Amino acid sequence: MRNLYRILCKAEVLICGTGFIFLVAFVFLSAILRFFRISMSWNIDLAMFLLAWTAFLGADIAWRSGQLVGIDIVTRRLPKKLQKIIALALYGIILFALVIIIVFGIKLAMLERLRKYQSIPIPYSLVTLSIVVTALSMVVSTILKIRRGILNFNAEEIQGGAA
Repeated sequence: MRNLYRILCKAEVLICGTGFIFLVAFVFLSAILRFFRISMSWNIDLAMFLLAWTAFLGADIAWRSGQLVGIDIVTRRLPKKLQKIIALALYGIILFALVIIIVFGIKLAMLERLRKYQSIPIPYSLVTLSIVVTALSMVVSTILKIRRGILNFNAEEIQGGAA
């Protein structure tokens, strides 16, 4: 199970990186072609599709690796145990919010299934599903963070390490 999770994480990074490269390439190509008065509207639609997927997948990658911005000015001076309790409570709130995002994201994707892009035959619900897929992945990451926090609750912090 752990190996499957690692493979999915690596695939997510690969898809996000590849999508970002294509996103930049499509926007750059569109700008160059517009300079020569050649309009390719499908470039912009495809770039918007890739933007949604790479942005949300990138958010999950940042969440999983602990690279999101955190503000600890309030909790920094609290005792370590209380910091861990607050972190676990926040993970619980995040988990609850992610479940709500999944439920309403699926409903929105069902509503958007008939809507299509103007220039490419891709249903708009595929863009909406980007947040659902990412939220599912973030749920797994959050559960693992909660599990790790519970297992390490009584462990002392290593000097210079962050929870």
